[in-house]
Amino acid sequence: MMKIILAGYNLDYDTIRKLQAARPELQNLTPETLSAAYARISRDPRPVNELRAVAREEVEKARQSNRAIVFGLGHSSVAEHAVFNIDVLGVSRLLVEEIERFRLCSYTEKSQRYILLADDAVIPEEVREAGLEKPFRETIGEQNALYHKLYEGLLPHVLEKNPEMANLPANRSTLEGWAKEDARYIVSLATEAQLGMTLNARNLELLLRRLAAHPLQESRAFSRQLYERTFEIAPSLIRYAEPTPFDRDTRSALRRAGEALLTRHSGIVEKESDDDGKGLQQGDVRLIDAAADADDRILAALLHTSSTLSLDRCRTLVQKMDAAEKTALIKEAFRFLSQHDSVLREFEYADLTFELIISASCYAQLKRHRMATLTVQDYDPDLGVTVPSAIVETGMEPSFLEAIAKTEAVYRQIARSAPRAAAYILTNAHRRRAILKVNARELYHMAHLRADAHAQWDIRRITDDMLTLARQAMPLTFLLATGKDGFAEAYRVLFP
Repeated sequence: MMKIILAGYNLDYDTIRKLQAARPELQNLTPETLSAAYARISRDPRPVNELRAVAREEVEKARQSNRAIVFGLGHSSVAEHAVFNIDVLGVSRLLVEEIERFRLCSYTEKSQRYILLADDAVIPEEVREAGLEKPFRETIGEQNALYHKLYEGLLPHVLEKNPEMANLPANRSTLEGWAKEDARYIVSLATEAQLGMTLNARNLELLLRRLAAHPLQESRAFSRQLYERTFEIAPSLIRYAEPTPFDRDTRSALRRAGEALLTRHSGIVEKESDDDGKGLQQGDVRLIDAAADADDRILAALLHTSSTLSLDRCRTLVQKMDAAEKTALIKEAFRFLSQHDSVLREFEYADLTFELIISASCYAQLKRHRMATLTVQDYDPDLGVTVPSAIVETGMEPSFLEAIAKTEAVYRQIARSAPRAAAYILTNAHRRRAILKVNARELYHMAHLRADAHAQWDIRRITDDMLTLARQAMPLTFLLATGKDGFAEAYRVLFP
């Protein structure tokens, strides 16, 4: 007989502390007991709810069991049953980028699109040690002053351009948000942020190690504090918080090797042009790689799960199908799709690799698509900046570019003494190169969220450009790849 038992759920830590203060005997309130009980399922015939009861009564034995299973036998997945909720305050936007590289964790971040920013900023220790705190603070002050000036100029512009929306008080916060999201392009990556983070003990240990190896002092301090807050709660599941040689040395070794290669082959690099015809180009997006038979791969996968044929035979059959037959088959995968559904998992069998040039503001949103593969270069002022069109339309572009020029002068000053910390002073408008690899299903998900009229314009532009190139490479696969607002029309065209 089926039996579902609620084994646990998140509790606020202050609530737990108050409960323990009132009931000193309740010292077994640790997620380690859940991990220990679930670890025993595979070898102990007792019902799991009994195993949990035993673990709660014998916490030290539960911890010994966890150490033996997780670290002795290497069954790290046991640590995934212990989950932490972490408040993160007073960190820089630059550090948030490093934290959110860990894609199996969950994050909710203070939005610079919806909240009018104060003038808080993190002053990096590297900048203090280099004796550059004064120009750093002055530059941050000028950026923040311009941010408020931009907002004051952008809000009436937004209201004037959207008179119908502006007439309804309920739309006021949306319109204010549009002004804020453009004004924020001038604030720095040192701007203070906060977020809520949820992660299991296995990912916590990885995050601790990787951030402890990071070259930025803020990152290493974050790792230390996070370890101190969590180790006492689950000491049997958090054991290796120090970086391994791989964590600590790999990136710097690759950087040195890359610099040596660039020096050795400088002539070849100088001859290469960005418009050398490799890949399909659309704005700041280049489609570097997509299989020529990508549509056929998706069709073969759909046939495979709908028949008893081997994949080879499915592929052979697809190759013999004409265009009408292929279209008819793919349409059956879409026929009952709504704007709230994900396309079938078979759409994961075709990948696309894009190279992007994106602003820090755009990257802040793109990195949230954690099931994609996303790697980036350092921010590079030589790539220019992304200037919101509303700033141009309101005549404030000269002030914006003047602040950018001052920012870059201080950036170069910091780069000479503390190169890894120089990016703190750069703004949300500054750009970097990125490589994004997505399968077709993930790009559908991105389209759903980011090609929608309600999406922020910067990432919507990048997403639209990716979809334009994707449709050239896979015209059948992306027949219904639109934002939420465009789905009904696209569906009507496909199924008149």
